[in-house]
Amino acid sequence: MSVANLDGLFKPNSVAVIGATNEPGHVGRVVMENLLGGKFLGPVMPLSTTEDEVLGVDAYKGVDTLPLTPDLAILCIPPADAPDYIYRLGRRGVKAAVALCPGYAKLTPAEKWEVQGKMLSAAEDEGIRILGPSGLGLIIPPIGLNASLVAAEPPKGRIAFISQSASLFTGVLDWAHGHGIGFSYVVSLGDRLDLKYHDLFDYLSSDPNTRSILLYLESVSDARKFMSAARAAARNKPVLVVKPGRRRGPGGESIARPGQGLDEVYHEAFRRAGMLRVFEIDALFDAAQTLARSQPLKGDRLAIMTNGGSVGVMSADTLIERGGKLSGVSAETGLGLRELLGPNWQREGIVDMGLTASPEQYHDALTAVLKDKEPNAVLVMHVPFAAVHGEEVARAVIKAASKSQRPVFTCWLGHGVAEPARALFSQAGIPTYNTPDTAVRAFLDLANHRRTQELLMEMPASIPAGFTPDNECALGVVHAVLEEGRTELTEPEAKVVLACYGIPVIRSKLVTTTAEVIEAAEELGYPVAIKVVSPEIPQPFDVGGVVLDIEDREELKQAAQSIKARARKLELGASIKGFIVQKMGRRGAQELLLQAQVDPVFGPYLRFGQGGLAAKLSQDKAIALPPLNMSLARDLINRTRVSAFLKGFGGRPPADLDAISKTIIQVAQLIIDIPQIQEIDINPLFADSHGVSVLGVRVRVAEVMASGQDRLAIRPYPKELEEHAVLKNGREVLIRPIRPEDEPAHYEFFTHLTPEDLRFRFFGVVRELSHMEMARLTQIDYEREMAFIATAESAEGVPETLGVVRASAKPDNSSAEFAIIVRSDQKGQGLGRKLMEKIIHYCRERGTGAITGQALLDNKGMQGLAEKVGFEVWRNTDDEVVEMHLDLKQPDALR
Repeated sequence: MSVANLDGLFKPNSVAVIGATNEPGHVGRVVMENLLGGKFLGPVMPLSTTEDEVLGVDAYKGVDTLPLTPDLAILCIPPADAPDYIYRLGRRGVKAAVALCPGYAKLTPAEKWEVQGKMLSAAEDEGIRILGPSGLGLIIPPIGLNASLVAAEPPKGRIAFISQSASLFTGVLDWAHGHGIGFSYVVSLGDRLDLKYHDLFDYLSSDPNTRSILLYLESVSDARKFMSAARAAARNKPVLVVKPGRRRGPGGESIARPGQGLDEVYHEAFRRAGMLRVFEIDALFDAAQTLARSQPLKGDRLAIMTNGGSVGVMSADTLIERGGKLSGVSAETGLGLRELLGPNWQREGIVDMGLTASPEQYHDALTAVLKDKEPNAVLVMHVPFAAVHGEEVARAVIKAASKSQRPVFTCWLGHGVAEPARALFSQAGIPTYNTPDTAVRAFLDLANHRRTQELLMEMPASIPAGFTPDNECALGVVHAVLEEGRTELTEPEAKVVLACYGIPVIRSKLVTTTAEVIEAAEELGYPVAIKVVSPEIPQPFDVGGVVLDIEDREELKQAAQSIKARARKLELGASIKGFIVQKMGRRGAQELLLQAQVDPVFGPYLRFGQGGLAAKLSQDKAIALPPLNMSLARDLINRTRVSAFLKGFGGRPPADLDAISKTIIQVAQLIIDIPQIQEIDINPLFADSHGVSVLGVRVRVAEVMASGQDRLAIRPYPKELEEHAVLKNGREVLIRPIRPEDEPAHYEFFTHLTPEDLRFRFFGVVRELSHMEMARLTQIDYEREMAFIATAESAEGVPETLGVVRASAKPDNSSAEFAIIVRSDQKGQGLGRKLMEKIIHYCRERGTGAITGQALLDNKGMQGLAEKVGFEVWRNTDDEVVEMHLDLKQPDALR
């Protein structure tokens, strides 16, 4: 369905209440009271089969008798009657409905399933969008509409709040009322029969009345649609989320309800989508206001200035404990501060101005710190002092902050005495906080949001460049295991699969007797490791079933006997199938853990951290969602504590981080390419300055229907769409999807465009594109947009962009709008036609209904090209534009 139909939900001019009644406490009466008690100016039309009027308003007997077609209908009727009314409303032309059906919550799961199916079928047939059921409705403060079961009148504002929880819906409204928080929309999602998160993201991301989107989320159903829409929304405005379910089990692992996925995977998905996760409701609104008011942050170093040294030191402690960095200043700035504030201006890294600091000293000190290159932001605090007026200090800070582009946070301590200063900061658009902790948290929120925005721009390839795994080899091993009816590979089999993907493995042999253990060790060469094999013992480390660094035959024989006895004693009834004997890895190497598993919501994910026996105790791990590139793999490593050891310590050289990153990418590609693989558990992965090697690995498999890439929450760079072409002058070009790393070449491309070509493309004068504008052109979401570039090497051997065509599809894929531009000195070589044919073929393969576009009336070249490839062209001389349309459903469209 089209997102355009959501105007009926969010911008209604008239409302019908189906099932309105005068009965006290009934849903139909509560809704009527809320609608009539608000400031909504449009007509409210009650529909009742039993009453002539409701709360003094004339009632209508049926949908066909309504005096006009309402934009929005509120369903206050029993669930069994809802499908028929949805059908009738859709036939009448209603585009949206809120389902508040009394009695729905008491239905059995089977009854709910049946009603939902009928409701959704009627809605899809008639193109009507449904919010709910089982939610509390929605409130739209800017138009005074309260179509909910909550008697609240929140002030209008620029925040859209979406809640999956009905109880939290009411709690947040009450909390926000007490804190003066205003909203553009407040939406209770309910059971998400039709309207889901991605629909709301798509609508609200382009809504001019919404500055930020706040979300209370419990679960996600369609991960790829969620991620795609969230990434698109987060590019336009801050998206913040609160999600419950952070509890951990005895071993520190996330607790997940069946089918709902792990919280740690959700957390990583939010990061990759560019969303900022916070953990309390007040933090949600604080962060929203911080992001809306603050200047963009370029780093994570915070300078702290205060007239209360102890308060400043405590704030610095909080900053560092929560992962932030306390910024110093240059020696030159330090000399200036010494002259201004005296020799004791610095205390444990903070700028301590002394309790009696004057407004002038605040102004001059802040000016100096903001000019310094070290800090990325400054927190200015003030402790009340009778001899200094806090308001005057605030004015001085505002004056200094207005001259800088760096973010300034303020915290004026005290209650009533600090309110006038806080009001001044709010009027000036400078974030201000009541306590040092909330101020520091606000800075960290801004820093985290900056990092999520950087992650948002990452779009790795479906197959990393230069990586050619032997997929058939690995798949052959997996198929053979499944044909035998097994669900787990032996360790030698698992190592073969890893080796097929270029992952270094330590040689090993599976044996059954002590004599064979000795033979295997002599073949492999000492020192060796030995590990017990039993289907009842998935982790031999846990029961003492592993012995490392065995140097000779006698030691090996004793080790085999002792670990067999220990395993049987600790795991009563365990059947010992044999031993794994393997060559020991390099001594002194760091032991790492690398796992790949499949989340029921977000699909494949990787876990990296401390390995070996310490893995469970340290709980040092981080999560990443594939596909990955070197940048994302390095980010995964850096989010663990073990990364500090990998950088070298105690005379040890640093580990080869590139080799570790490459191995992470290879494991990610393996679980993408072979969907039968359900789990890869590498522990330990040895890493040192010479590279990496796998010592122990388990691989679980199962028969599946979906392809590997279909399981991914983030669509990777579609390398399969690359193709070569030859121009009329014989020059060979590569036509491929655009990538983020094409940004430098894109700047160069624009220097080869004439002013007229730029005017034709952008419908006006374009002098220069900013980094943010260029990022939007080169860093796209392939799930909903496509841009193909034609690239070739220049005479100097440098890749250069010769042309680009892009198509941006509507969320429902009913149509896509195209734009094309070819370098001015490359025209006449047939490149424009090749690019147009490429985008047409791509859109048809995706099932897009039509391609549309506009051109200026004097752009004759574009009109001619469009007609050549099958577009219908309409010329509007009044508006001086040309409309172009190609129906991709027609059989005679270009093939």
